[in-house]
Amino acid sequence: MNATRIIAVRHGETAWNVDTRIQGHLDIPLNDTGLWQARQLARALADEPVAAIYTSDLQRARATAQAVADATGAPLTPEPALRERSFGHFQGRTFAQIEAELPEDALRWRKRDPHYAPEGGESLTLLRERIAATVHRLAARHPGELVVLVAHGGVLDVLYRLATGQEIQAPRTWLLANAAINRLLWTPQGLSLVGWADTQHLDNAARDETTA
Repeated sequence: MNATRIIAVRHGETAWNVDTRIQGHLDIPLNDTGLWQARQLARALADEPVAAIYTSDLQRARATAQAVADATGAPLTPEPALRERSFGHFQGRTFAQIEAELPEDALRWRKRDPHYAPEGGESLTLLRERIAATVHRLAARHPGELVVLVAHGGVLDVLYRLATGQEIQAPRTWLLANAAINRLLWTPQGLSLVGWADTQHLDNAARDETTA
């Protein structure tokens, strides 16, 4: 079976990324920088033979994906299973507020406890299972083709771990920059890494926040 080539992209910047405020499933729009990043991304991918684009249905991802769809002419399909991790009662709070108001929760979160879920939210283990199943389902539709997946920081983190064999609780040492180009290969045996965090199409304003 021919491999499916994947370009995975984290959405462009939002005001909440700048503020280190947790977005999760809250539907926050791109800011002006994020809109610019989406346009730069679209220009960079305009000549790629994209067969399909799948995007989280949250507007920060959809707006980023729409720019790529406009540039490539590829069909765009919203995919709710590509949403960011649900952070429950963390959503709307900044990192500092979580540390101050919920110190025990903050400690488990910071230590990447794989089974910990913020109240009303999702654990890392459940997130990994969701993203692995979703990527398998989507990529299997396109053997030998190139697809673009537009999602969120937590989703991109899982994809990197799946492609490199990193445990879900291992400290992160790789970038999750807004609107960077990340390339993977998928076969029924799993994902492999081709290239990561290409930001040549962006300026030095690219952010590496983990607020999704």
